[in-house]
Amino acid sequence: GVGPDGLERHDEVVSVKIPGGVQDGMQLRVQGKGNHGPAGGPAGDLIVSIEEEAHEFLVREGSNLHYELHVSFPDAALGTSVEVPTVSGKVRMKIDPGTQSGKVLRLRGKGLPNVQRYGTGDLFVHLHVYTPTSVSKEEREILEKLRDSENFDPYKAQKDKGFFSRMRDILAKKDIFGS
Repeated sequence: GVGPDGLERHDEVVSVKIPGGVQDGMQLRVQGKGNHGPAGGPAGDLIVSIEEEAHEFLVREGSNLHYELHVSFPDAALGTSVEVPTVSGKVRMKIDPGTQSGKVLRLRGKGLPNVQRYGTGDLFVHLHVYTPTSVSKEEREILEKLRDSENFDPYKAQKDKGFFSRMRDILAKKDIFGS
């Protein structure tokens, strides 16, 4: 119908191209698709506000994505191959033998496109080694045997020294040489 301002009211379906990498709260302007101006003036612009839906597994940080990967202790110790979700489908990723809990692996270019410039972000896979909350009698016996192995003693088995060991060595050397 025609309103009191003499303008005819009707709905129109408008196709809007959403560029890759848009974020929650961004606005897109579609020129000439807003309301007609007064006294037959030119149509205004249509403003489209972007609302981003959270992904089930991936967390966004700009154009980078983060994923929490939980692996079993045997898989972390022996190495394995796992599937990791990305925005374009699942990819296989290798977990090296001896991978430590807390390690962050980077899959370059598996993030989101950057809306302001060229390039694609990365997917950061945060690795967590799962510790079971209960074990069977047989599993307990196996774990008891492993407990006594030097390979499973975190202090004796450190061939590749951690941060605190290196700091302790550096501080010890300073004391010896008086520097």
